[in-house]
Amino acid sequence: MGKSKQIGNHNSDKKKSIAKLWKTKRRTKDLDQIHHDMSPDNAQKLLNQAVDFDMVGNAQHYCLHCARYFVDFKSMKDHFRTKVHKKRLKKLQEEPYTQAEAERAAGMGSYIAPKKVDVQTQPIEEEMS
Repeated sequence: MGKSKQIGNHNSDKKKSIAKLWKTKRRTKDLDQIHHDMSPDNAQKLLNQAVDFDMVGNAQHYCLHCARYFVDFKSMKDHFRTKVHKKRLKKLQEEPYTQAEAERAAGMGSYIAPKKVDVQTQPIEEEMS
């Protein structure tokens, strides 16, 4: 008896490994980009966007810290109580790295501990239903 030919076997998972390497579908903004968005002028632009029918929830419900749009006000309010949002707030409390800090880490200066930034959930404006 000869060996049967199988179409799919354990070694045919090459497409899956490539897909895992290219995880761009659910990629979110990096923490330093979110810190830039949290500056007062950028935050006002993102929280008070004009109606855009191509965006989720018409771009009216945006979480500034997670860089996510939500369908309605209730889902955004529920998101503020989730573990994902609270972990993101904790990560954002540390000041982002700078070029000067990278040079100090390479031995071109003395170490300075990263500063803490006070980050709180964005204010919720109650909607009139």
